[in-house]
Amino acid sequence: MTLGRPEWLRGATARKRAMSWNSGLRRSGWPGWRSAWAPTPVTYSANWDSRVWPTTSTSPSTRGSFFWDSADAYKTHPHIKQGLKGLPREKVTILTKTDVHTAEAMKADLDRYRQELGTDYIDIVLLHGMRSPNWTTEMKGVMDVLSEAKEKKIIRSHGASIHSLDAMKLAAKTPWCEIHLQGINHAGIRMDSTNVAEVVAVFQESKKNGKGVMGMKVLGEGRLRDQIDKTLGFVLGLDCLDCFTIGAANRNELSDLIKRVPAASVA
Repeated sequence: MTLGRPEWLRGATARKRAMSWNSGLRRSGWPGWRSAWAPTPVTYSANWDSRVWPTTSTSPSTRGSFFWDSADAYKTHPHIKQGLKGLPREKVTILTKTDVHTAEAMKADLDRYRQELGTDYIDIVLLHGMRSPNWTTEMKGVMDVLSEAKEKKIIRSHGASIHSLDAMKLAAKTPWCEIHLQGINHAGIRMDSTNVAEVVAVFQESKKNGKGVMGMKVLGEGRLRDQIDKTLGFVLGLDCLDCFTIGAANRNELSDLIKRVPAASVA
């Protein structure tokens, strides 16, 4: 990477590589996420939006994207169900997020999610928007339901999406949290801390503890749209980040990202 890497980033090795758009998540060795995540290069995760993907013929799979990010709150489960038609289920990795706070609600919603998604199992379920420094205690009932669901192969992995630095630090050291998702970009915009070095340090701790680390807010919710190549180069250079998601408002934006990501991966 030729980004003038700051002193604090020197411990995170830049991975200079050619990257194919459809590198995706390798599926050897399920159940569990580790064998799927650990060997892969950093990968873009397409957020499913009916404005971007109105029909099956224009679905992410036609562009080589087989890792689909969703959430109950996004109301995009039916679009994923539509996109799965005609595809081998094992080819697609589906991630969704839950906002429930009780065990009873989680049990009911797992059945609803699978019905809405049109699948017998969900690859990744994350607790959505964890902010509290005590979220593992407050969400224990929901976490226990997801652990049981994993044992029954209803889901394959569980974790949390994070919206505070304290919650992220807790995720990094919590064995239950196999995967966590949080904001990351070079400018500290719309992240859990404006101190990017502090966030990267937590990422490094998580990787050391064997977790899957996912990034979001890569373009700072659009505030970095004039620095796309710079921020892509930054996140692709972090060896403590497994993959990231960028929301595209339309197909033109996504097409542009598809061109930029491989180029940034070898810059």
